[in-house]
Amino acid sequence: MEHDEIGDQTMTLIQVIEALLFSAQKPLNTTDLRDALTSAGDSDELVPNEFGRVKEAEVAAALGQLKTDYTLTPRGFQLVEKAGGWQLVSHPDCARWVSQLFPGPKPARLSPPALETLAIIAYRQPITRADVEAVRGVTVEGVLQNLMERGLLKISGRAELPGRPLLYETTEFFLEHFGLRNLDELPNAEELRTRYLPIAPRIPVADTDDIDNQKSASDHPSGPHHPSGPHHPSGPHPESATPATTPAAQD
Repeated sequence: MEHDEIGDQTMTLIQVIEALLFSAQKPLNTTDLRDALTSAGDSDELVPNEFGRVKEAEVAAALGQLKTDYTLTPRGFQLVEKAGGWQLVSHPDCARWVSQLFPGPKPARLSPPALETLAIIAYRQPITRADVEAVRGVTVEGVLQNLMERGLLKISGRAELPGRPLLYETTEFFLEHFGLRNLDELPNAEELRTRYLPIAPRIPVADTDDIDNQKSASDHPSGPHHPSGPHHPSGPHPESATPATTPAAQD
């Protein structure tokens, strides 16, 4: 009898989770589902909540069972795990029929240059625009702007380099768009993250200080002799120069 009650409760838990996933407009993780399950009935003490103390581990087990059920019994939708959690989505094989419900203009596909730029950033993020251009060999300013407008890229900060250039990285929407849970699921992630790629030339901070000092010295020269000018307030008068510092007189 106890086994039957547990089985019934498990099935009921699966059904409730299925209803939550079906109703949600975004992916739900185990914490979201547990909170929805445990908070039900808070406003009505007369209605007991049989899932008031459900744990995330139980929710995770129910999700696994639900995914298995959908796999064993093919349906027009499937349960997928994304970066933000779990979500019910239509089966890819039904796309041509489902698309008839959305006759609006289709989003333009990413161009080869955009895909190449996106791939470089995905594997080497965070990365500067100069380093991306060093790999591709062309300017990518317009491509970066387009990818940011699509929500696939974002600015994550500034690099500790001269000029403090912007750093770019992928977004959560990037993971959802390509059906990834995290960046480790990128194809050949470990290999491509360590493969050599050209980078933009680096100017050491010390060298930039030397350049500034040289510029300052040229703006404010000092010394005993400046043959390029007729007179300098900090040096001797040309008439008092020694033979060692002036050309020999011609007869």
